[in-house]
Amino acid sequence: MNGSRREFLQTGAVSPLAVAAAAAQAAAARPNLVLFMPETVRSESLSCYGHPVAKTPNVDRLAKEGVRFEQCHAQNPVCSPSRCSLLTGWPVHVRGHRSLFYLLRPDEPQMFRYLKQQGYDVFWYGKNDLLAPGSFKDSVTEYASPRGTKPEPGNPWPQTDPHFYSFLYGPSGDRRDTDDYAKVQAGIRAIERAERPFCLFLPLRFAHPPFCAPADFHDMYDPAKLPPLRPPDLAGKPNFHRLIRETRRITALDDAALRKIQAVYLGMISYSDWLLGEMLEALERLGRARDTAVFYFSDHGEWGGDYGLVEKWPSALDDTMTRVPLIVRAPGVKQGHVSREIVELYDVMPTCLSMAGIKPGHTHFARSLEPQLRGEPGDPRRAAFSEGGYNVYEPQCFEPGPADADPKGIYYPKAKLQNDRPETITRASMVRTTEAKLIYRPDGESELYDLARDPRELHNLFGQRGSASVQAGLERRLLDWYARTADTAPVDKDPRGFPPKA
Repeated sequence: MNGSRREFLQTGAVSPLAVAAAAAQAAAARPNLVLFMPETVRSESLSCYGHPVAKTPNVDRLAKEGVRFEQCHAQNPVCSPSRCSLLTGWPVHVRGHRSLFYLLRPDEPQMFRYLKQQGYDVFWYGKNDLLAPGSFKDSVTEYASPRGTKPEPGNPWPQTDPHFYSFLYGPSGDRRDTDDYAKVQAGIRAIERAERPFCLFLPLRFAHPPFCAPADFHDMYDPAKLPPLRPPDLAGKPNFHRLIRETRRITALDDAALRKIQAVYLGMISYSDWLLGEMLEALERLGRARDTAVFYFSDHGEWGGDYGLVEKWPSALDDTMTRVPLIVRAPGVKQGHVSREIVELYDVMPTCLSMAGIKPGHTHFARSLEPQLRGEPGDPRRAAFSEGGYNVYEPQCFEPGPADADPKGIYYPKAKLQNDRPETITRASMVRTTEAKLIYRPDGESELYDLARDPRELHNLFGQRGSASVQAGLERRLLDWYARTADTAPVDKDPRGFPPKA
């Protein structure tokens, strides 16, 4: 089978009867699953992914005891769409999961429902950017969003200060007073009382803005000792770079302020690393380390001062947004293995289900990573695909407009920019190989990068004569991907006759 055909192979479609029959085959040997998901963590900001300053000893330990995927890319730069793809194995265009407000509905197949139907207890402690309310009953055993003992600090800057809209806050107090600590402790208590195979889902808040960490992590990093940030105001970048900087008044901040943002962002990642250590220690203490697969990943990345920007944007598809960590420690994996070929975040779904001995009952486009977990090579020809943004005629996707947003809130400029200038959130599509990346925007600035020479994506080559052949090849690959993944046919069929008459 050639590489391009294998790239779009629709895997795992079985009949509903086969799915029901598989439920009777549940075995005690099935591993437990812990999905540890700090939010807004890009892979380049972790020590085991090569950051020269970051302190992430527990993530490093997990990588030494498991398998680290060097090039994992998310399907969307925004939390809800990315998570919907994670559970379904679908690109966001298959069912229109493009914004914060379209979650997985009861008629949509997804991993948690399969696990629960096949005898797993699904425990969920954290916020919900994933399931519509009607989807919880048959997909989740227990869910809660535990609160810390103290509220998070307010913004210390007056609204007239340029720092106000940069998300840079002060320290938040003790490390055991956060909501994330409460979530992890709730997860540990669930493991203590678990009597059946379980899947523990921990969607944590850190390292999502605002940029603030517990006191002993907030100032862990000296901004002057960090690697240089990607510079702002680069030629060939989409218009939202400039407009975000203007509306958030980031143009008034100097490099030292942006480096402080990056430093606190790293402190937040180190704090989430400490929380991972709490979970790993609990698994050892409870005797569950050997029968539990631990997945560490994030839903998307963060600018954190790079390009003179903060947070994220719906149609931003640079590596700071899409390249996320993925590390798996599980029974029988090849410890310390690094898989360098491209994989995609939604590969987590078929990997977990395969470990549990469950065949998904729908057509999807993700691939199980079990061969790589055994130390086998991945597909060297595989590309990553990601999508973002909305069409200008889809205002229902936009974040709440100025009339509905709090003018004194830090998200007000973002909502106002989206609604005043909808062309800044035009649809965008990305195809990325190990050598090059194309970001295509039909209504905005497209981008092309030679990743071998320009891994930080500073020099846009789109439309240049010397890059024409590379650009054409990636455009063809993107077209092929859309043609093959545009929809999925239902597994069951409808009779062609008429219904019986009354």
